[in-house]
Amino acid sequence: MNTPYQESLGASLIDRTIREKIVLVSVLLPGDTDESVEASLDELELLVDTAGADVVARLVQRRSAPDHTWYIGKGKVDELKEVCLALDADTVVFDNNLAPAQQFNLEKVLGRTAIDRTAVILDIFGQNAHTLEGKAQVELALLRYRLPRLRRGKDAKLSQQRGGVGGRFGGGETKTEVDRRRIMRRITKLEHDLRSLADTRDLQRKSRGRSGLATVAIVGYTNAGKSTLLNQLTDAGVLTEDRLFATLDPTTRRLALSGGEPVLLTDTVGFVRRLPHGLIEAFKGTLEVAALADYLVHVVDSSAADPEGQIAAVRVVLGEINAAEVPELIVFNKCDLAPLDADRLKAEHVGSVAVSSVTGEGIELFLRTLADRLRAITKIVELDIPYDRGDVIASVHREGEVVSTTESESGLRVRARLSEASAGRLSEFVVSSPTA
Repeated sequence: MNTPYQESLGASLIDRTIREKIVLVSVLLPGDTDESVEASLDELELLVDTAGADVVARLVQRRSAPDHTWYIGKGKVDELKEVCLALDADTVVFDNNLAPAQQFNLEKVLGRTAIDRTAVILDIFGQNAHTLEGKAQVELALLRYRLPRLRRGKDAKLSQQRGGVGGRFGGGETKTEVDRRRIMRRITKLEHDLRSLADTRDLQRKSRGRSGLATVAIVGYTNAGKSTLLNQLTDAGVLTEDRLFATLDPTTRRLALSGGEPVLLTDTVGFVRRLPHGLIEAFKGTLEVAALADYLVHVVDSSAADPEGQIAAVRVVLGEINAAEVPELIVFNKCDLAPLDADRLKAEHVGSVAVSSVTGEGIELFLRTLADRLRAITKIVELDIPYDRGDVIASVHREGEVVSTTESESGLRVRARLSEASAGRLSEFVVSSPTA
């Protein structure tokens, strides 16, 4: 028997030969501006394109508050229906989050699938999930999204699985008539599985911690070039595509900084404005790598239309995963595409650097800057190491930066910058308290 994930995101993914026609809808509420709404719709259009469909029209309505029945007003619903009929649109996508009842009412009036921004992002995540953990995380977020959207009553059934954006969220019946209890059982099972995977990842992280290497997490807006940067620095071979959310699974590689000191560098899933809370919850185990890192490399697309807005959106998500206090180095990527914008942004954000992960421009400066930042947060420890403990001397050189070495009667007196983990592991050789 197929799992709900397999039924919802399995064999019948989007038909690439016939791209769906999509109408975008947004409501401009008090506090919104015309510019912010248009920018958000532009991004939603990119999301729809990534999901494999084409936008054929946009509708925007200004309201003091959402309509409780359809989100938009009744007159706008009638206009939307006419537009859909005229353009033969397959699906309506709202930039705003729809309540289950609003979604049901819209589909009943429009005679076609109506979904929201969250559903589109879930659709993309479903296409890009490849590892066991990634698939489980996406399935969990999807089922949590669908659970309140089940029809109540004796005929309650899940949406019929069919191709296309929103096809996994539309009306109809499944062949196996998955009910609420089965969904709840599956959610419980996924939560248990993800906790087990998190425990395994925690053991791996502790093992890396015992290595004494500093940890650096690459974070940033989706499609900012994080994976390309990781490949440029470490030859990691991570998949890179010019599309949103191409990377969902974290990859960790060892990197030697300009002074030779090694660090562990981890790529993370990209963020986006209004990233669905369900996805943040489902991916918390993966995203916590940022909260536990010693430093963040915050990659920003300098050629983007609104890089400042993307920086703000990333910091919102960092706050949600308790990573807001982790020090960061802002890296303005794609300076080869927008050199003037990169220079301006670098000047406005003191201490940042500009690079091109494709051409390698600025990479050496980035490595020097990151090394300096990490040195600033490490401690200088003085150790007295017996001459016959070459293994300890090698560990100090491998895990930190040796500042000076002098000979004494008992052994080598070494002053080195070490992480707290390394200093703790070598505590029997420490002869002075750590200093900055």
